[in-house]
Amino acid sequence: MSSPAAPVHEVRASHPPVALLALGALGVVFGDIGTSPLYALKECFSPEHGIAPTPENVKGLLSLITWTMAWVIAWKYLGVMMRADNDGEGGILALLALALRGLHREPRTRWFVLTLGIFGASMFYGDSMITPAISVLSAMEGLEIATPVFSQWVIPLTLAILTGLFLIQHHGTASVGALFGPVTAIWFAAIAAAGASRIGDHPDILFALNPLLAVSFLAANPLAGFLVLGAVFLALTGGEALYADMGHFGKRPIRIAWFGLVMPALLLNYYGQGAFVLADPAGIRNPFYLMLPSWVVLPMVVLATAATVIASQAVISGAFSITRQAINLGYIPRLEILHTSDRQIGQVYVPFINWTLFAAVILLVLGFKSSGALANAYGIAVSATMVIECALAMVVARRLWKWSPAVTLGVLGSMLAIDLAFFASNAAKFLSGGWFPLLIGAGCFALLVTWKRGRMLLMQRMSEEGIPLEPFLDSLAVSPPQVVPGTAVFMTSAPGKVPHAMLHNLKHNKVLHERVVFLTVVTHDVPVVPVEDRVQLKRVRDGFWQVEAWYGFKEHPDITEILDNCRLRYGLGFDPMETSFFLSRETIVAGKRHGMAPWRDHLFAWMSRNATRATDFFNIPINRVVELGTHVDI
Repeated sequence: MSSPAAPVHEVRASHPPVALLALGALGVVFGDIGTSPLYALKECFSPEHGIAPTPENVKGLLSLITWTMAWVIAWKYLGVMMRADNDGEGGILALLALALRGLHREPRTRWFVLTLGIFGASMFYGDSMITPAISVLSAMEGLEIATPVFSQWVIPLTLAILTGLFLIQHHGTASVGALFGPVTAIWFAAIAAAGASRIGDHPDILFALNPLLAVSFLAANPLAGFLVLGAVFLALTGGEALYADMGHFGKRPIRIAWFGLVMPALLLNYYGQGAFVLADPAGIRNPFYLMLPSWVVLPMVVLATAATVIASQAVISGAFSITRQAINLGYIPRLEILHTSDRQIGQVYVPFINWTLFAAVILLVLGFKSSGALANAYGIAVSATMVIECALAMVVARRLWKWSPAVTLGVLGSMLAIDLAFFASNAAKFLSGGWFPLLIGAGCFALLVTWKRGRMLLMQRMSEEGIPLEPFLDSLAVSPPQVVPGTAVFMTSAPGKVPHAMLHNLKHNKVLHERVVFLTVVTHDVPVVPVEDRVQLKRVRDGFWQVEAWYGFKEHPDITEILDNCRLRYGLGFDPMETSFFLSRETIVAGKRHGMAPWRDHLFAWMSRNATRATDFFNIPINRVVELGTHVDI
């Protein structure tokens, strides 16, 4: 409900062996970037760029792909960004929480950084819609290479696979997740072998390892070279997952997987495609599949489909995860969240997000119809996220790491310049599809900031109308109402004020329980709060207790767990049959008071009406709940 300073305790978890974690990281972390060879080089030579597949251009673009991959993935993310871990966790919301810690005394800067971070998180939803569409569609396009007969089946089969993918989400990935790593390992081995088998056709393709060829290409093609950066960037999409999934696998396993298998396999495949195009320039229409022997195409389509489904699964799970984090941090209204695994708390399913993504993905496939058309929309979402992450990392470097301005600009500033170049190139494709992720990002951003601002205004209005708790309890001691047996738990987001539900209960029922607990759930800016810090209990008066339950933004509050913790740590037991939970359900009235624009007031009221009930979200026993409504004019 609120977000004070983080607990000082560090959370440490035991992990499986490094080799096993590295294998698991292949599917979850590298699934997206691992499927980029299906379309990246092909899009570099798209007719709209006007670049002919000459030996100089092929080698120049391969050199550009090689060294941007080395700079952005190996150096930026694996070398620098992974230093910015929030108790071992990465990702844009974890990074935002770190950046805000150093800006408590600078409200204007804090507001700007907060806005930037929330917009970056919003852009992720655009990415999570485009990734399944372009990945599965590009895999299915291999059927056209196998035989033209399959051309008319590409779209229907893509839709069928995507429908099946979203239909099984409620089962979770626990049952099939163990296959992700091995299947993706086979995929990387297969694309490495396919590429290596073609390099012998034109061994001089290996000269593309020289970074000067990339410089020469850009110098010889300044405008076309700038525009083609958006297509080169497709070889990096999914790179931000290295940082976002750091908490699941750890830094070392991710680095081992990248340098040991992923990067070599990707480069072998790209160079094999390049050698094939030098031998047969007409093959640029789909070099990934055309360079394969005919008998291998269909098995590779099957394997590519499996790899793209895994990549899509990872980004869909990421959307569920970031939604839960945003709910806990107060940026999204409560939504139904289902846990799909008893052993791994991170595996959740959010029905509303699942079906919203499904509808968007189906419309994307039907609207764009090919991976080439979707490629124009793909890069802008990821490049915008990378720019924002780099800017937030600069704040962390200056305020938390105490880097000097020169070092910050030299290290992170140079990375930001590269990211901005890629973003600018992708933004040039705004009218060709780049508008879609920006539209989705802007829409999500409006929802997130409206909910956050609306909750702040709601708390402000309720605080203005609230009654200080301790004087009120003193007045009850002077003139006590009738006391009834049992325990009353009043959930409140303002610990120092009398809960509205308590006032309504006294007004209408005219009774007070013999034991009263004021419960506040607090979300901290760390991923996980240690169990020993979970519950803070204080006796306010005889028979009155104040309980604060602390959770991290990657955790899900649970009333049963909180009450059990009170009993085990403080001896304050609760008989379920003698405990009643009183909640205040606010009905928002969009009035004329100063706060937000009228359309945002109405949007906030609509979001509040459609939020999941607190009883469901906090796992409160439904037969022990009393909800008392109140109207609040914002």
